[in-house]
Amino acid sequence: MPLLINYLLVFTLLTIGRCNPVPNEIFRNSVKPMAVSYKVIGIKDGDTFVLLMGGKEQVVRLAHIDCPEKKQPFGNNAKQFASGVCFGKKVMLLHHNKYDRNKRLIAEVLLEDGQNINKELVRNGLAWYFKKYSDSREYAALEAEARLRKKGLWADKAPIAPWNWRHRKKTGIKNV
Repeated sequence: MPLLINYLLVFTLLTIGRCNPVPNEIFRNSVKPMAVSYKVIGIKDGDTFVLLMGGKEQVVRLAHIDCPEKKQPFGNNAKQFASGVCFGKKVMLLHHNKYDRNKRLIAEVLLEDGQNINKELVRNGLAWYFKKYSDSREYAALEAEARLRKKGLWADKAPIAPWNWRHRKKTGIKNV
């Protein structure tokens, strides 16, 4: 059975690679990082940062991804990774001025060298691609590759998606 799953993942990656995605130039022209950069002053968890923007704190929720919760396996790993990569550094944002119900700005976070933190979390097996809120083929492919290589949380036999973990917590079902 694991061999079949590996074949399916490889097939998915190859299929995604053959699709005709939107040309990069079109995507680059539709959403650009702001020329201004902001200092990361806090990491709440792997997918929630606090930036200093215009002299005020702004909580940013990373777009396209969902990291494990703090008490969930790999939750602290995701937070430590994010903190190690960008705490105290200047970052740029890719966003559409959209906020979630908690008034967090939804964005991709880029280091000044262009490294995309959202993608790096998925690539390193420290976040799920959040299909419910994204239709990105690139994030889907990054997750499939991390699963195939058993990176990070994908080394576990049965990782629990954060949205299922939160649901279990809310309903009183014990997480293992």
